Amino acid sequence: MSNIVRLIVACVIMGAAVAMCVFGIWGWGILVLFLGGLVLLTYFFNENMIMAQWFLRKEKAEKAEAWLLKITDYEKQLKKAQHGYYNLLIGLIETRKAPMKSEKYFKKALSLGMKMSHNTALAKLSLAGIAMAKRNKREAQMYLQEATKDDKNKLLTEQIKMMKGQMAQMDKQQVVRGGYRQF
Repeated sequence: MSNIVRLIVACVIMGAAVAMCVFGIWGWGILVLFLGGLVLLTYFFNENMIMAQWFLRKEKAEKAEAWLLKITDYEKQLKKAQHGYYNLLIGLIETRKAPMKSEKYFKKALSLGMKMSHNTALAKLSLAGIAMAKRNKREAQMYLQEATKDDKNKLLTEQIKMMKGQMAQMDKQQVVRGGYRQF
């Protein structure tokens, strides 16, 4: 259901609730008012996105993907502020299946923008991991530095430290492969 339809349905339900209260049917009026508030809440927070986030937290990527696939046209069904988050969630799910294919979703999420800085840091950290997998150390370092700046609440410090340690291991492996082994 598109956002405009949701908004119209919410207004109709709220109007019905007010009419019920005016005519003295308080019990049903209050119940319908809560129902209208719930429909209005889905205008701001899409239920498919909420369910997908919940299943991702529970480590059930298949169910999260099923909920995200219910969004057929995200540009019409989601508010503009949610477009970046949609691409972030698709990227996180795609990372589990084919990590190299998820890069375009993370880049699109960053270009569309996200309000919460730790989500931006998560996207940049994921891009750093993809760059490391491609053996592109300069790009990986750039994304790690940006992720460190964006992680204002220090939610991803452990992952960033782990990624920096893996990057140091990558340097050692390149030295061994190149024949410059030092004893």
